[in-house]
Amino acid sequence: MATVEFVKLVKRYGAIEVVHAIDLAINDGEFIVLVGPSGCGKSTSLRMLAGLEDISAGEIRIDGRVVNEVEPRDRDIAMVFQDYALYPHMSVYENMAFSLQYRKVPKREIDKRVREAASVLGLDPYLNRRPKQLSGGQRQRVAMGRAIVRKPQVFLFDEPLSNLDAKLRGSMRIEMKKLHQRLGVTTVYVTHDQVEAMTLADRVVVMNGGHIEQIGTPDEVYHAPASLFVAGFIGAPTMNLIPARVEAGGLKLDGTEAAVPLNADLDEGARVVFGLRPEDVEVVEEGTPPPGFVDLAAVVEVVEPLGADTLVFTSLGTHAVASRVRPEVRPAPGETVKLRCNLSRMHLFDADTGRAIGAPHTRADKGLAGGAARGVVHA
Repeated sequence: MATVEFVKLVKRYGAIEVVHAIDLAINDGEFIVLVGPSGCGKSTSLRMLAGLEDISAGEIRIDGRVVNEVEPRDRDIAMVFQDYALYPHMSVYENMAFSLQYRKVPKREIDKRVREAASVLGLDPYLNRRPKQLSGGQRQRVAMGRAIVRKPQVFLFDEPLSNLDAKLRGSMRIEMKKLHQRLGVTTVYVTHDQVEAMTLADRVVVMNGGHIEQIGTPDEVYHAPASLFVAGFIGAPTMNLIPARVEAGGLKLDGTEAAVPLNADLDEGARVVFGLRPEDVEVVEEGTPPPGFVDLAAVVEVVEPLGADTLVFTSLGTHAVASRVRPEVRPAPGETVKLRCNLSRMHLFDADTGRAIGAPHTRADKGLAGGAARGVVHA
């Protein structure tokens, strides 16, 4: 196992810079997920770590050793690709053994490693099959087994589950989590799927436009997003975000008649963005809000029953607002309801910079810490 460091890492294609001097320190045995939209630089960063892309500037260190000029085969890493990259003419056993044979590992040691990996991944019954005789999930396990037998210092995964159906992705996430818990190998995982990021990672690295927006635990990036981008990217549905202006004693929400009380030291007239997660917005028909809550009138647009809960999409003036509510709550489209907002969960962002405003929000029930996680202002 090993530590991994990016130090002012840059990647350029000609005059176009696609990764902008990023810094990242990955601990020994940590599972790090790079997440972000297409084109954000996450796969390029992974490929530089693997040695498949040249580094334009900065350094990559594996266990303290600078590897900028080290050949991929000499970096002691193993990579699992999106398309599995299995040899179709070889059996599962042969695919898993190939890299060890190439390195002239003794046959007895090869057999031991392949069978150990097959046992861990549940591939024992399939060792004599060819890839075309396997399901997508089984092929992915073979690709993982081929990486495991090498016993590398670092595992690299480049969107390995994106070709699987939703059910299989869910089961494979569990298998990958178990595998990391068992092996404890430093792992760098790239995905555009925030569910994979939130469920697999020890820490999440949210990337945007070649920059790192935030580094934190899944709880930190969800409950205390450092920027508007993170707030609008993490979560399904994502955070409700409404532009607003600071007025005496509160916020005037743009495009509505609504005002929200505010207990924060902000200049009157300042432009901000008010944010609340859908689970912090309850749909009610009547009653008086308790202290720390405010009711806002909205019109129901769409109701999505999900079984365990229900998503209610409403219009608040000119803005769409999503609520995650109890499964039995089923208002009718067109109905006017009250959105009861939990202001202790309010997020505020600077409208110009997009950065979070306020002190770190510590939730005793979630054990959040500060660091890069900032941006909840208490009402």
